[in-house]
Amino acid sequence: MKLFLLAMMNGITLAALYFIVASGFTLIFGMMRVVNLAHGSLYLIGAYIGYDVATMTGYWFLALFGGAIGAALVGVAMHFFILDRYQGQDLRQALVTIGLSIIAADLLLARYGGLSYQFEVPELLYGGLPLPIVGGYPIFRLALIGFAIALYVGLWLLMQRTRFGIIIRAGVDDRQMLGALGINLTRVSLLVFGLGSALVGLAGVVGSSALSIAPGEDARYLLSSLVVVIVGGMGSIPGAAIGALLVGLAEQVGLAYFPTYSVVISFVIMVAVLAWRPYGLLGRPA
Repeated sequence: MKLFLLAMMNGITLAALYFIVASGFTLIFGMMRVVNLAHGSLYLIGAYIGYDVATMTGYWFLALFGGAIGAALVGVAMHFFILDRYQGQDLRQALVTIGLSIIAADLLLARYGGLSYQFEVPELLYGGLPLPIVGGYPIFRLALIGFAIALYVGLWLLMQRTRFGIIIRAGVDDRQMLGALGINLTRVSLLVFGLGSALVGLAGVVGSSALSIAPGEDARYLLSSLVVVIVGGMGSIPGAAIGALLVGLAEQVGLAYFPTYSVVISFVIMVAVLAWRPYGLLGRPA
């Protein structure tokens, strides 16, 4: 019983991290139809920038801000100077972002080396909290769940209760009509790409605080983001939350009970969902 509950708690905390990472990915795809395969690189960039900020200032909360802003600036520059000229050319955008991810990985490896880095979390989030049956559980992981819930509520309010959210949702349905109404699509696209990149940069600091920063983490989180948004439905924030929960629980429960096959369980879920609903659980046909 204790093993099962511990696996469930670990699955929920992993799902919270996956949602934070995948929310930026699905936001960008939903508005712009850009499958950003450099998404994992933005995660790593945000993590390393946040680590530098934390090292220089000694404040973890400033690292959150620095990682988000740094990744946002890189994402906006990437879109403005490169991706925007290939608008509507999905294959070229995918190939370009693959190339950018390879370049970013090499540059980060040259700058930071192949070592792993670990954040010092604030004393407020340090230590464990006694829970029934499970015993002591890290406070930081519980805070991660709360942060993911707050982020979901914030994104929902942004999408449903603000003019900017209305523009984003209108752009998902019909970009051409949105442009005909006089909306500056280039500016909106930059803002959306910047917001999505900031979210993944924020996730880089949070995820690296729970685990660590190391070369190769970009590929891991890119793959997890793809699985999450495919399961939940491209462009759907609630879908990303459900997909992250399914994938996170499947990985951790599988690791506890079927360690040999835990790697493939997420892909089994993805294949099953695609066989039933090719556009994801909460996605809509294109």
